[in-house]
This record gives sequence, C-alpha cells and structure tokens, in this order.
Amino acid sequence: MAKEKTEKKITEEKISKQETKIEDKPKTTPLKTKPVAKETPELERIYIIPLREKCRSVPRYKKTNKAVKTIKEFIARHMRVQNRDLEKIKIDKILNEAVWFRGIRSPPHKIKVKATKIGDIVKVELAELSDKYKFKIARLEKREKIAEAKQKTKSTKKEIPEEENTEKEIIEGEKNKSMEEFAQKEMKMEAKEKKHTAKMLTEEQKGKIESTNQIE
Repeated sequence: MAKEKTEKKITEEKISKQETKIEDKPKTTPLKTKPVAKETPELERIYIIPLREKCRSVPRYKKTNKAVKTIKEFIARHMRVQNRDLEKIKIDKILNEAVWFRGIRSPPHKIKVKATKIGDIVKVELAELSDKYKFKIARLEKREKIAEAKQKTKSTKKEIPEEENTEKEIIEGEKNKSMEEFAQKEMKMEAKEKKHTAKMLTEEQKGKIESTNQIE
C-alpha cells in the first residue's frame, strides 16, 4: 500500500510540473507591421532673396547664372544643408523660368521663394504664382496626364500584336508545309515521267534493232 501511495505522489508531481511548464511558455503574438509613413517636410520656409548685390560684380553675360547660384547658396546657408552642398538643392522649373524670364543679362533684383526640406534634399519653388504661371502649371499637368494615358494604350497595343504575331507564324508555318508537300509531289511526278520516257526509248531502240536484224 505504501508503494502505491508513493507512486501516485510521484505521478501527480510529474503532471503538476508538466502543467507549470506549459503555463510558463510565453504566448507568441503576431508581429504588427507598421504603416509606411509618407514623406513629410521637415522644414518649410518662405524667403525673399536679394540678388542685386551678388550679380553686380559679374559680367553681363553671366548675371542670370550668378542669380541662380546665389539662390542655391542662400538656401543652403539658411536651410542648414549638410556641408552646404548645392547639388542637394533642387530648383523648380517655374522658378527657373521666372529667373530667366528677362534673359541672361537682366535677372530680377529680388525673388520670393518657398523652400521645403525633405530629408537631405531641399526643393525650392516660387512663393507667389502669377496667373501666367498657374496656367502653365495646369498645362504641364494636363500634358503629363495625356502622356501617361498614351503609354498605357501603347502597352496594351504591344500585348495584342504578340498574340497576332503568334497566329501569323502558325499560318505561315502551315503554308510552308503545304508548299513543301506540293514540291515533293511534283518531284515524284517528274521522276515517274522520266522513268516512263526512259522505258519508251528503250522499247523503240529494241524495235529498231529487231527490224535491222530481219532485213539482214
């Protein structure tokens, strides 16, 4: 009886240990994927950049180029660009047109600009758009949309001709096979005709020889 009691105790202890082990196991929770955040501007500032003083010491045929460079240098200094790298400053197309509007010899004396910093790159745009530039932006956007639509139609058209080409190849292959078969048949017919003509010639020659023998 004592042995049975001890064995029962041992089995109960084992079961309790197994249960505690099962409870101690940490519950695995599925990893939550963080949503990808959109690029938000770190800094967004508006500046009025003076260009007259910097362009004064430059020859006439280099004034507008100098104006563009002064815009980049001003933004690099005030927007805290690393190492004041001018390649990290991207000037907008419309701002570039506004600077070059009066040609290479007479750039504007000052210009109002909106600078937005995203990461290391700074984008510079015109702060105040006139009606002329608003119309130009709308026209450019319209052109881009039309170009995208054309590319989509081209891609769909390219897929269709591939199927048409495969069908054409199959038809051409069948035509070639039929032509080859026809050529083989003609070759056989010519061979038969040659054999027949050869036989006819041999029979005529034999008839001539027999006739000569009879005359003799």
